[in-house]
Amino acid sequence: MQNKAVFLDRDGVINMETGDFVFETGKFEFTDGIFDALFRLQEAGFMLIVITNQSGISTGRYTHQHVDRVHAMMLRELSSQGISITEIYYCPHHPSTGKCLCRKPECLLIEKAIARFNIDPARSWMIGDRDRDIEAAAKGGVKGLLINSNEPIHQCVNEIIREKGGITL
Repeated sequence: MQNKAVFLDRDGVINMETGDFVFETGKFEFTDGIFDALFRLQEAGFMLIVITNQSGISTGRYTHQHVDRVHAMMLRELSSQGISITEIYYCPHHPSTGKCLCRKPECLLIEKAIARFNIDPARSWMIGDRDRDIEAAAKGGVKGLLINSNEPIHQCVNEIIREKGGITL
């Protein structure tokens, strides 16, 4: 049987969107209610996978090491709340440096996760705060839920769990 997953954008969904790149641990602040929301999804049997654009790498604003440090801190904090992130995929490219297939709204990172973790797209979701997140979800065959940046995702979680995908078969 295939797995089900919730793909999550990072900035504006898991952590506060500040209007600038978040690449330092001291500037990373979790959105309200995210621990409870992710725990509920996990308890409903969903893998949690982060899909994020990190274009500041290709523009020289920050490095892969900066992103790795932020993600390590994020994973530690989530783990301390009993939440396990299956994987984090990020695109380091910027449209000004050339076209790639991994930058949302493209869906390569979603497709990689689907293949690697035997995920059923029909039972999976993407929560994002930009149209490009929802476009990537559609291209990857998963249902997309659009929120306002920094909005708690409880309503999305309720909808996901209410749907058939939320029932562990």
